[in-house]
Amino acid sequence: MADAPYLVALALMEQEGRRALPLTGRSLPAEAVAAEPTTIAHALALELLLRLWQRSDEGALQRACGVESLLLVELPMDALPEALPTLKAAWLNSGDVEAFQGGLRAICGRAWTISVAKFESVTLTPWPA
Repeated sequence: MADAPYLVALALMEQEGRRALPLTGRSLPAEAVAAEPTTIAHALALELLLRLWQRSDEGALQRACGVESLLLVELPMDALPEALPTLKAAWLNSGDVEAFQGGLRAICGRAWTISVAKFESVTLTPWPA
């Protein structure tokens, strides 16, 4: 993993029959690299979900991959300009979830699914499980 990883929250979704993969991210401070990035993860999840909620004005939203539709991944900075956009474009065009997930696993360091249960806070579960 690179010295300055980047944390990315992404959502594999469908809206009105079209695939979408919105994402948001920020660089991970050095002190968060060794620990689970809970505080930053919660902020990124909130930002991404607010963007999704705003998109709901354009039509119904649906998760494309069940519980694996909302992911948090730690990527090296050099994956951001080429590898991640290439994976995103391939999934948007093909819808091949297995290829997308395999490609994402190949470039990411750590990864989690993001979920929440009633009366509980946001949970990060290591991915793949």
